Amino acid sequence: MILVVLLPMFAGLFQLSLVLHVQNTLASAAAEGARRAAVTGATPDDGIARAREQILGTLNAKYARDITVEDMVIGGVPAYRVVITAEVPALGLGGPAIALEASGNAIIEEPQ
Repeated sequence: MILVVLLPMFAGLFQLSLVLHVQNTLASAAAEGARRAAVTGATPDDGIARAREQILGTLNAKYARDITVEDMVIGGVPAYRVVITAEVPALGLGGPAIALEASGNAIIEEPQ
């Protein structure tokens, strides 16, 4: 009888931890990709490659499909914003998915 209550609770906690793990990994990869793109001599493609490398080190390749780099201005200074969008299954590994978006910003370094 207790199993009827505990099993769905355990499955829900497992699924929540999976979604949070994916979200945190994507946020970290976006920030790392933005930092890489903003280094002197690097290009936005370098940032995309770095973000993809970070994702592939931890997650499935399907999470590294949609990575974009946008130009932006932070406090009057040029910067890059890396945005990663992915879908994570909300109910089990094959259930309906929810969309996640993670982004990271970095101010572009200027040569001295």
